[in-house]
Amino acid sequence: MADVTGTTGTLVLAGTPIGDVADAPPRLAAELETADVVAAEDTRRLRRLTQALGIHTTGRVVSYFEGNESARTPELVEALMGGARVLLVTDAGMPSVSDPGYRLVAAAVEKDIKVTAVPGPSAVLTALALSGLPVDRFCFEGFLPRKTGERLGRLREVADERRTMVFFEAPHRLDDTLAAMAEVFGSDRRAAVCRELTKTYEEVKRGPLGDLAVWAAEGVRGEITVVVEGAAESVEELDAAELVRRVRVREEAGERRKEAIAAVAAAARLPKRDVFDAVVAAKNAARTGPADGKGLS
Repeated sequence: MADVTGTTGTLVLAGTPIGDVADAPPRLAAELETADVVAAEDTRRLRRLTQALGIHTTGRVVSYFEGNESARTPELVEALMGGARVLLVTDAGMPSVSDPGYRLVAAAVEKDIKVTAVPGPSAVLTALALSGLPVDRFCFEGFLPRKTGERLGRLREVADERRTMVFFEAPHRLDDTLAAMAEVFGSDRRAAVCRELTKTYEEVKRGPLGDLAVWAAEGVRGEITVVVEGAAESVEELDAAELVRRVRVREEAGERRKEAIAAVAAAARLPKRDVFDAVVAAKNAARTGPADGKGLS
């Protein structure tokens, strides 16, 4: 219930299932039942979720979606300033990640209102983990622009991005987006199209962008997340000394040399043999030449 002592309330961002309702975090049900205000992207979907969980909301339920986000934020901040516990949920996944929520979080932070979260399913992380692409460094690009020229412009901005990239896309635009990615990134750039994650017809299609664009041209349905590998580093930046340095850093962190060589080769998009040869050459040089602290022992 709202605090009547003058203490400000708490804003709770709650992750909701991206497909399978059984993935709902245990705390979600408790927060839905006890929040003073539940702000939902779609109140009908919220009703279906609470029915599936076998619970009832006791607080006031209001809609909070892209169309009314700006207008409703002051109302929710006022409730928070009055001591209310406000729960924000979207249709699927975590609020504010390509969903409504950012404005409310920013407004709450500005007023020094406590903001916390109920962690839950994430299409971004689920797709990334299933993609088979490097996951040590990644970035989230959200939805690309709908217009062809703007879409190509955005893709060109990240053409040299070396981290694995994650995008959301609508099924009816997927073929155009993959074709644009193949044009800008190269048709042989590896990617994975993840659709209907955690649902009955879940599918992960992996392959070069050119092949995926041809596949998508036949029509694809469902919620779509696209994962694309980052750009390869130039040969000039990956001379033998740099390869050896990267292996040494991994070894110092506790990895065995074999695993370190494999990891460096995968990240650099090089054959393991190239990295192995560089390591062996550095080791031999360290034995025969003056010690400079840069070789491998």
